[in-house]
Amino acid sequence: MSKQLAIANTLPTGSIDAYISAAYQLPMLSAEEERSLAVRLQEQGDLEAARTLVMSHLRFVIRIARGYAGYGLALPDLIQEGTVGLMKAVRRFDPDHGVRLVSFAVHWIKAEIHEYVLRNWRIVKVATTKAQRKLFFNLRSSKKRLGWFSQEEVEGVARDLGVKPETVLEMECRLNNHDLAFDGIDNGDDDQAPAPAAYLADMRMEPSRQLESVDSEANDKQQLYLALEGLDERSKQILEARWLAEKKMTLHELADKYGVSAERIRQIEKAAMGKLKAHLIA
Repeated sequence: MSKQLAIANTLPTGSIDAYISAAYQLPMLSAEEERSLAVRLQEQGDLEAARTLVMSHLRFVIRIARGYAGYGLALPDLIQEGTVGLMKAVRRFDPDHGVRLVSFAVHWIKAEIHEYVLRNWRIVKVATTKAQRKLFFNLRSSKKRLGWFSQEEVEGVARDLGVKPETVLEMECRLNNHDLAFDGIDNGDDDQAPAPAAYLADMRMEPSRQLESVDSEANDKQQLYLALEGLDERSKQILEARWLAEKKMTLHELADKYGVSAERIRQIEKAAMGKLKAHLIA
């Protein structure tokens, strides 16, 4: 391996500009050098070869990450996610396929950046299905003018991207909306639009719900008492002392009271709790 491939172990981290500058100064690999390193990694698990492959391709990660700057996310974070994709590509790269690593790695780099953008672009995830994900990253470039699509444009985009027109309209709505705090922000403006929380009815004091809550609580208590009655006297007393008494007793205090070990009290308690659970879920 030539001296030109003596790549630094680390890159500067204090400044993104310094990091990018250093990454572009790293030497690129020839096809023969790349194949040799990939074979070493594949056959010998050589981590130094993997590091060299990653470092020599960082410039491509930066170039791809810059293409996603319009989503309002920090460039260092995009580069970081793209680098994760590059490392995954290096691990899976097969030199016998006859393609260069950069061609193989593009998919993995973009996939990691796509996942990061979708997780962080909005509080509410805007794309969940495969069709929605496809639209999210292609819709902006497909728009020919500002504003809403016409029906003809909607059908054209749907045809080009292989999705339904309804999916195009739904994604356009999502892209044109903005995150809104559920409780809103009170700035003292009387003309301020109500927050989403103001549209929800408070059903906590609704009579039927209160009655349902009271009946449910009474039924739970009744079932608990019935389950306790099904236990032997010692088990019941131990559970009451451990969980129902105002001043709860410790395992050691109960062990002294019944003349057994604390471990035996724990076993009785565990068995009794199991019987109670079985009765309550029956």
